[in-house]
Amino acid sequence: MKKKLLTVAVSAMLLGATTQVSAAGFQLAEYSSTGLGRAFAGEAAMADNAGAQTKNPAMLTYLEGRQLSAGAIYIMPNVDVLGDVNLHLSGDPIVIPSNAIDFAGDALIPNFYYSNQLNDNWTWGLAFHSNYGLATELDATHSAAIFGDDTAITTVEFNPNIGYKINDAVSIGAGLRIVYGEGNVGASMPGWIDGIKAQLPDLAPMLPAAGTSLKYMEGDDIAIGWKIGSSWQINDKHRLGFAYHSGVELELDGHASGLLYDGGQNVSIEGYLPIEIPAFAELASHHQLTENWAMHASVNWTQWSVFDELVAYFPGETKPIDSTTGLPLESDLVKEENFKDNWRFALGTTYQLNDKWLVRGGMALDQGAAQDEYRSTTIPDSDRLWFSAGAGYQASKNLTVDFAITYIKGIGDAPIDETQDLLGLASVNYSGDVEADVWLAGVQFSYKM
Repeated sequence: MKKKLLTVAVSAMLLGATTQVSAAGFQLAEYSSTGLGRAFAGEAAMADNAGAQTKNPAMLTYLEGRQLSAGAIYIMPNVDVLGDVNLHLSGDPIVIPSNAIDFAGDALIPNFYYSNQLNDNWTWGLAFHSNYGLATELDATHSAAIFGDDTAITTVEFNPNIGYKINDAVSIGAGLRIVYGEGNVGASMPGWIDGIKAQLPDLAPMLPAAGTSLKYMEGDDIAIGWKIGSSWQINDKHRLGFAYHSGVELELDGHASGLLYDGGQNVSIEGYLPIEIPAFAELASHHQLTENWAMHASVNWTQWSVFDELVAYFPGETKPIDSTTGLPLESDLVKEENFKDNWRFALGTTYQLNDKWLVRGGMALDQGAAQDEYRSTTIPDSDRLWFSAGAGYQASKNLTVDFAITYIKGIGDAPIDETQDLLGLASVNYSGDVEADVWLAGVQFSYKM
């Protein structure tokens, strides 16, 4: 079994960035408070500070000398799923109200960047941030807990990057994506099982107690990908940037437990859960319309179609037993997701008020990756609109401080319709709708050394 390669201290600092996502699927856009103030519009064509390398390593060539940038964004999600559980035993279904209110917790996402200009052509940099994360949690006896009561996916990404200025108009760049990921997924027996036991006393001894873990799996892994970027300085007022980040294939290696896996026995079941972090690309532009006023735009694509299902594999000698066949399980379909590729469109602006202050603003439309027929309570994805505002303060000749605040509102219909089998005794259906909004606030400190 693979060993964890990060210390507890580093994990506590960076892996604390798990939250309900504020971009499509379980993607995080919050890598810098500078970009947050304009809804991350034009990021692949921007070079505000050392954080520019995150989206496009070619933008390193626009940074002079040595620079540091560090900050954090605090995310305050409000995610509700309003619906009912329908139990189909015999006769008419039993309808149980099953709202999940505000079941995604707040989180702080830190970041750190460094750039170093070697000469007129070459600049290298380092980046620490997170591109993906998710955490949703229900009470173990919640009426919808059978569909998933604890889901978390957390990544920390380290990028060594290099940029090369070919001439005054064209720059290129590349970098490695070294991604550490850890995750877990689980489901438990809802509290309504006690009512079924009362109705079916002969079967009561066969049924688990409310809150019993049915399935749980956790693991971690490190994997490597790559990214490339380019920029075209059309003239002194207009610039285009393009960047592509490869997918990264993680195998979250750990263990499986829960009644349906271990049969209630004290055994250790080795397992792993493959998750492919999708590739994404951005085409962006920067336009200096006047001496003080600039506009920025970007179009982003993410290959979410690679995230089609969550399947657990059991390579060890001890395996779960299939309750229907009595044979050992080599694998188990945990969740069917069938995401689709998604697009994000952003438009932003920057205005220089005076020598000390500038202000930013932006809007974005971020399309959801989940399809209506497969949307789940564990990843309640939907379309959303971004409204952002920010400011930058030149505290000294070398120090800049950026502030930003963003409101994200889920829009459109986002229905959930899931069905589970209850130990071969009944069919359990969850039907509901997702309602979500998120507040984000961040600060970024950038220093020219």
